[in-house]
Amino acid sequence: MSAAFDPDTGLNSLDLPGRPEDTRVVVAMSGGVDSSVTAALLKEQGYDVVGITLQLYDHGEAVRRVGACCAGQDIHDARQVADKLGIPHYVLDYEHTFRESVMDDFADSYLAGETPIPCVRCNERVKFRDMLATAKELGAAALATGHYVISKPGKAGRDLYGGVDPDKDQSYFLFTTRRDQLDFLRFPLGGLSKAETRAIAERLGLGVATKPDSQDICFVPDGKYTDVIERLRPGAAAPGDIVDLDGNVLGRHEGIIRYTIGQRRGLGIATGDPLFVVKLDAEKKQVVVGPRPALLTERIELSEVNWLGDTLFDQVPSEGLPILAKVRSTRPPLPARLMVKPNACAEIILEEGEDGVAPGQACVFYAHDASGARVLGGGWIRAAYNLLGNAVKSSSRADAAQYAG
Repeated sequence: MSAAFDPDTGLNSLDLPGRPEDTRVVVAMSGGVDSSVTAALLKEQGYDVVGITLQLYDHGEAVRRVGACCAGQDIHDARQVADKLGIPHYVLDYEHTFRESVMDDFADSYLAGETPIPCVRCNERVKFRDMLATAKELGAAALATGHYVISKPGKAGRDLYGGVDPDKDQSYFLFTTRRDQLDFLRFPLGGLSKAETRAIAERLGLGVATKPDSQDICFVPDGKYTDVIERLRPGAAAPGDIVDLDGNVLGRHEGIIRYTIGQRRGLGIATGDPLFVVKLDAEKKQVVVGPRPALLTERIELSEVNWLGDTLFDQVPSEGLPILAKVRSTRPPLPARLMVKPNACAEIILEEGEDGVAPGQACVFYAHDASGARVLGGGWIRAAYNLLGNAVKSSSRADAAQYAG
């Protein structure tokens, strides 16, 4: 009897009805080791696997540089893995959608003095929307990805949890995933470490077994995001003043897009005490710097909140809900209180100050239960109030754009 099917419940290993061989699963194949192993494991368990790779960008065109790397190698790697596994593989051209939904948003976010997370927008607006729809059109019962997260049946549908490997947990980047999408998505690698994933790839003889992980945003593979922004928004790197909290001019900068909240190095100013970037004012073209205490945030305003709790969002108690709040993908979640506001907005009160909280980033809510760290939802940071009483807010996208040139 196959371990991938339970005859008592009639469910397979993906919590879907039917035997694996009667269950079609589309796998989002990026050409990396994680998605390749996802496809291989499902094929090994007997599922009817179909691979899909999205052509999202042409890096050479994005930075206008002859000979620049493009996404072709990843597509080639995904196709080779599909051939080895003996599964159908399709490449879909989503460059236009990706440009409008992710890259333009990325550029506009920087122009507004924000620090964006394009991977979240890509999951939200491309992979888990368009690719999910394509999977359904192909008759699939699920769309599987190589994310290191776990989903399990819960009271209101499938719940989302962090992966067992804390160094690879990607739940922060999936906070915008809706409940109906979670019900269709599957994450076979959530219970594995990265080392275990690579070992499986070696065992199965996959050519991507030792392929390095991507360290940069996919459409900025050389890390020079300012080149991409200036290509998308000419004039974005407008110079301006570096000022202190009182508005005194300390120096000049070559564009606020070159700075991030919390930055200390590379300011080009000499003072007696260490100074950090505490605010980016797109309207005034100013980089505002201050001492470290000016970075410590105690209150955060969020918009576009996606809620995955068991009750309705507007039923959160008026006194707030105790949560663990994660304000950066690399930061541990900290004790906080969630206060619900109208129009899918929220306020987060941190029990202890957190530094470097930047508009444009996400604040993701967690709660621990018997199954681990459960994602309750999250929202986009629009303003952060520090312990000195100063507010760090992003400018309006429309207003910021007119100051780019």
